[in-house]
Amino acid sequence: MNPSFKSTTQARGARAEARALAYLQGRGLALVVRNYRCKGGEIDLVMREADGTLVFVEVRERASRAFGGAAASVTPAKQRRILLAAAHFLAARQAGGAPAEACRLDVVALEPGRLEWIRGAFDADGG
Repeated sequence: MNPSFKSTTQARGARAEARALAYLQGRGLALVVRNYRCKGGEIDLVMREADGTLVFVEVRERASRAFGGAAASVTPAKQRRILLAAAHFLAARQAGGAPAEACRLDVVALEPGRLEWIRGAFDADGG
């Protein structure tokens, strides 16, 4: 892969995540961790709702709505990787003594002139 392409793609992704983060914080969510990674998975943002719910957020950006747009790009395979990382994150917290927590999996989809926050976009059952 061309190094300049990779850095441009990474920079665009970082800007999309920053935009999503600002949007969610403006709606009362607090950042827990950004870009949580483990073997086999990654979560863009881990946030906390005012009611204590832990929210795992996938941020997707697309230049157009062609091919279903940003939200449609969260494929079943991508969902599995997010679920794996969320399970890893929760297991690590609970191993450290944290109690079980209410959780939700959200998607923030960015397209030109549009930001859509999809709460409960999918669940551990693939729905």
